[in-house]
This record gives sequence, structure tokens and C-alpha cells, in this order.
Amino acid sequence: MKISDILKAKRTVSFEFFPPKKEETEQVLFKTIKDLRKYNPDFVSVTYGAGGSTRDKTLEWTKCMKQEHDYSVMMHLTCVAASEQKIEAVTDSLTGLQVDNILALRGDMPDDMPKEDISDEFQYASDLVRYIRKTTGDKFSIGVAGYPEKHTEAKSMEADIESLKRKVDEGADFIITQLFFDNYHFYNYLEKVRAVGIDVPIIAGIMPILNLSQAVRFTQMCGATIPKPLVAKLDGATVEDQYKIGMEFAAKQCGGLWASGVEGLHFYTLNKYNATEELIKSVF
Repeated sequence: MKISDILKAKRTVSFEFFPPKKEETEQVLFKTIKDLRKYNPDFVSVTYGAGGSTRDKTLEWTKCMKQEHDYSVMMHLTCVAASEQKIEAVTDSLTGLQVDNILALRGDMPDDMPKEDISDEFQYASDLVRYIRKTTGDKFSIGVAGYPEKHTEAKSMEADIESLKRKVDEGADFIITQLFFDNYHFYNYLEKVRAVGIDVPIIAGIMPILNLSQAVRFTQMCGATIPKPLVAKLDGATVEDQYKIGMEFAAKQCGGLWASGVEGLHFYTLNKYNATEELIKSVF
């Protein structure tokens, strides 16, 4: 089912998974997929490897979640270094799998891609949205990424929101945000985005802090920040206490967002079910 249609009827709860690179971690994902199925998420997403490393596995896991577990699935699709032919091959595969949803992303240049395989046909996610719409019409519901604390490469928040508007103007149906830990950033972002005429649904991306060092690594990559009072609580705490503190904070964060009327919560599961399951039980 198209996510855009689901969002017309209700607020959504969804999960993100990524294709494991090692065979031994595949069993962890299998268990997570099975255990979280009972919560009937409105959709799940599967991240994408732009090179050859995990791209094929992304399609395999998308097929597994769609056909074996009856999830509504959205596959991430990155366009950097990709050719029109490769993009069409992926959309054709998704059509064959009866997958109706794509998260259109620019992505990062893959380190392991041979130079002869690199194309410059797509520069930005807006180019990808435009091409999917041009070649497939309304076959897919297309989501794009938003950044409540600004994309790390954007010159300013205003420039970042202009980029977001281009993606929506090209045909994006909804937005899923990067993770954030202070709801103020989301509310402020929502106000700015709506002010420039972007009116599609905006789903909040959620990742609980399970340990401080891991969270710091993620924030360094994506540009998010951790509130100083939370860092003070986590710093020096035991591993067990860090988990407890992080989960309590995430539950309050999700509860606040849901009470405010957020159009959806998208949980970055990191392929583990425990934390996501605890949050679902505490918030809903």
C-alpha cells in the first residue's frame, strides 16, 4: 500500500532496517523482523547500498519483508553515481515485487565503486524524484529526507529548506526526518518548512540513545546534537544505566511528539527489536 494513502487516513508508526553485511547478523535481523511484526507498523523501510555491497541485499530483504512477512515496504534508493539505466532497473524490480514506496535520497559516493561504473547523471535527490516521476508517473509513493538541524553540507537552514522544497515540488509525497533528540528542533523545523509552502506530511525520525559513545558517533555523521543535560546524565553512567536513561528520555520525546499531533514516528531500529518494542509499549 502507498504510504501517501496511509497518511491520508491516519498517523503512522514505522520501522527502519538495514541489510546486514555479515551472515551471522542476518539471524538478528530475521528475529527483529518477526518480533516487531506483531505491532503492525504502518510500513517499514530498508536502507540501500549505492555500490554493489548491499544493493542486491536491499532488494532481497525488501522482497522478504513484503512477501514473507506481509509488511508494507519502502525501499531507500540513492542516486549519486547511478545512471538512469540503473535507476530504471531498480524501479522495474520494485514494480515486479509490488512494492509501491521509495525513499529518494542523494546518498554518498561509495568508496568501493569502480571508476568506470560512476555516472554523473544525478546530482541531487530532487533529480531522482523528478526522474522517478517522469518514468513511472504515480506508480510510487515517494518520500524524501528532512533535516531538523540542517544537512551537514547545507550552507544554511534556509538553503536546506529550499532544497527540500525542490524535492517536494518535483513530486515527493512525504518527508521523513533525520534523527533528533530535542523536540524543539523538530517543532522549529516544522514551522519553517510550513512557512515556505511545504504542506506534505512530515514524519519524525526517532533513535533512542542506548549508549553515549554510539550516539555521539551517529550525531557526528548526521549533524544532530544531544542536549547537554542528557549528556551530563549519561556521562560516566554504567552501560546498564545509560540504556535506562536513554530509553526514558526517548519515551518522553515520543510521547511529547505524539501528543503534539506529529503525523508519524519512524523508528531507526538498528536491526534490534528490544528498544523499539519498549518504546512502542511505553508510548502507545
